[in-house]
This record gives sequence, structure tokens and C-alpha cells, in this order.
Amino acid sequence: MQKLDLKLDQLAHRRATLPEVAEVQSIAAEHTRLGDALVVAQTTVGDLEREQKRADADVEQVRTRKARDQKRLDSGQVSSPKELESLQREVESLNRRQSELEDAELEIMERLEQAQGEVDALTAQRQTTEQRVREVQQNRDAKWAEIDQEAEEARAQRAELAGQLPDELLALYEKIRASSGGIGAAALRRRMCEGCQMQLDPAEVKRIASFAPEVVIRHDECRRILVRVPDSGL
Repeated sequence: MQKLDLKLDQLAHRRATLPEVAEVQSIAAEHTRLGDALVVAQTTVGDLEREQKRADADVEQVRTRKARDQKRLDSGQVSSPKELESLQREVESLNRRQSELEDAELEIMERLEQAQGEVDALTAQRQTTEQRVREVQQNRDAKWAEIDQEAEEARAQRAELAGQLPDELLALYEKIRASSGGIGAAALRRRMCEGCQMQLDPAEVKRIASFAPEVVIRHDECRRILVRVPDSGL
């Protein structure tokens, strides 16, 4: 039974420490990080799109006003030299303003293009991680299924053995196992307890040798149940 319990413990440890388990967690963390970064990038794109619309509207407003003033100049309707001079200065000012606004508009468009590129890159990376995590999860689940099948067989064997043991002995074994690192019974091999790896002194060996085969023996040091085997050295 102890061998089966050790096997079940090892299978549980193997199940929890499969490389695929850690890899899924790592990829999931990366997926979350990319998702957060994508939200930030999308927000930036949205802000820049609104900023570009405002810049477009400002440029269009200046163009419209300049076109109106230029039309008045070209029509020859302005006869007053003072008004004509004022209108010409305004057109010049609007030309400078339009140039400034178009430069700002171009800078916004460049930033928007970069931000959209980042959104596209993050989206592609996130899709790649989604595909990768699905692949790793499939591998993990397949290995889990194998481990679970092996564990189920071991549990069935353990249940069969447990049914053959006296209740008091089984309860004692379970109690010792719970408090002794998962080892409730250990073989006595060449006068050494395989549970704590301690050599038994001659007096204890002599005492154990005097017991009948059906007597339950416990090691004085680690208190585990000692199982006599052909090479116990008794």
C-alpha cells in the first residue's frame, strides 16, 4: 500500500509540475499583458482620431476664410486702399496659420499611423498567444488524462488492498503517514529503516527478530511501521 501511496503522490506532483502547466500560466500572463497594452494603444488611437478631426476642421475653417478673402481681393470689389491693405495682411496671416495647422495636422497623422501600427502589432501578437495557449492546453490535457488514468488504476489497487487490512492497522498507517511526510510504512532492509534511513542498533534488531511475523513493528526513532523483508538482516 505504501508503494501505491508513494506512486499516487508522485503522480499528483507530476500532474502539478508538468512543464505545460507553467507554460500555460506564462502564456496566459503574456496574453493579459498584451490585452492591457492593446487597450492603451486603442485608447491612444481614439484620442488621436478625435484630435485629427479637430485639426481637419481647423484647417478647413482657415481655408474657407482665406478663400473668401482671396475671392474679394480677386474680384476687385475692394476700392479702399486701407481696406485692401488690411485684407491682404489678413490673407497673408491666414496663409501662415494654414501652414501651421497643416504641419500640426501632418504630425497628428504620423502619430496616428504609428499608434494604429502598434494596435495592429499587438492584435497579431495576442492572436498568436491565443493559438499557442490552445496548443499547450491540449498537450497538457492529454498528459493529464494519462496521469489521471494511471492514478485511477493505482487508487483501485489501493482500495482493494485497504479492504484486506484490519481497520486499526489501516487507521494507524494513515495517521503515521499524515505526520511523517507521506511515509507511514517502510521496509527494514539490511538493518536500516528505509523511511528515515537510520541504521537500527543491535538491541533493536534483536528485539524485532523476537516478534512473530504477524506482529506490527514500529521503529523507535521515526515511529513508522517497519515491514520485514527477506534481506532485513534479522
